[in-house]
Amino acid sequence: MPAETAKQFEALEASAQTLLAVFMRAGYEAVSPAIIQPAGVFLDVVGETLRARTYVFTDPDGDELCMRPDLTVPTCRLHVERHPEAAVPAKYSYNGPAFRFQPMGGDLAHTREFRQTGIESFGNANREQAEAEVVATIASAIATAGLTDYTLRFGDLGLLRAILRAADMPARWRRRLTHHFWHPPAFQAELKRLTTSPGAASQHIPKPLRDALDPDDPDAAESAVAGYLDTNGIEAIGARTTAEITECLLDRVADARAEPLAARTAALIQSYVGIVVPARQSPERIRALAAEMGINIEAAVGAHEWRLELMARAGINLDRATFSAEFGRALQYYTGFVFELLTKDLGPRSPVAGGGRYDHLLKAVGAPGHVPAVGAAVHTDRLIAALNGDAP
Repeated sequence: MPAETAKQFEALEASAQTLLAVFMRAGYEAVSPAIIQPAGVFLDVVGETLRARTYVFTDPDGDELCMRPDLTVPTCRLHVERHPEAAVPAKYSYNGPAFRFQPMGGDLAHTREFRQTGIESFGNANREQAEAEVVATIASAIATAGLTDYTLRFGDLGLLRAILRAADMPARWRRRLTHHFWHPPAFQAELKRLTTSPGAASQHIPKPLRDALDPDDPDAAESAVAGYLDTNGIEAIGARTTAEITECLLDRVADARAEPLAARTAALIQSYVGIVVPARQSPERIRALAAEMGINIEAAVGAHEWRLELMARAGINLDRATFSAEFGRALQYYTGFVFELLTKDLGPRSPVAGGGRYDHLLKAVGAPGHVPAVGAAVHTDRLIAALNGDAP
């Protein structure tokens, strides 16, 4: 394992200071969140993919801790510690190392220890304005550091949720499809299952238990599940409670009683996630699909269109930007707009910068309610590689 922290130290520090100077001029206070974090907070919010790549350990007191896999969650914790009500508007910037296991051993663009220099904006209820500002600030910092040859990729989970809300299907199917969105093959498999055999999973429930489960009486169902586990000497494994197990089983039983998702609805959802167009064309393309589906998602499309307009006004060249409906980034705490900044040499697996909206994250780390939040980070190691023309 190479001494990753020693690589190009001076260049990394110089780039970070250039980026931070732009961020601070834009009103983002510089902070330094702790490197060691409580593991539970991260493991609950980052999603399955990153959870498996987080370095977790137990200290002598028995506390489960981790080396931070990103700096967004630590900055959220810092904000809630300063402002327990959390809704206080604030803008932060930071620079420091993050740590992730690299399953294939890593390379120049995917090291176990890497640098993030980024910004987070909390409490701004003008969502599209805040999002456009974050993209413009990141682009300005990247340009100041010397990188001008790049492309942008945009996505918006809000548009997907709007389509699923408007489509004719049970709420539990919407939740499931939204959950699987982070893994395109799983999303496609779930969509196919709902269209062909939504109740197939219920056949794996033992018949005596399946017959005792009534989706219209969840309290009785939970008692039936608890009794079944006790009678058969089955111990709960992991952190799932009896109530959570019951909810999952009831969903399967309800699926068995439901009509399959209409093939036309599934096909139109497929059509949406398949959209990849120049950013300027995306509102028109999505509106046409919504009209074909016979649904009204104008509020979400209008917000998307206004965000593009605000970015253009802020100096973002939308001719270098693509909208990809399937794009959602790897971190599952994102709730809406997402973006990445890509270079030809490093490719789509190694974005130089990226970020988006995560309105539920502050509550997950201790805030009393959801708070509007958006941010982004530059992968400083990749910025240096892009500036030097180094491929991974």
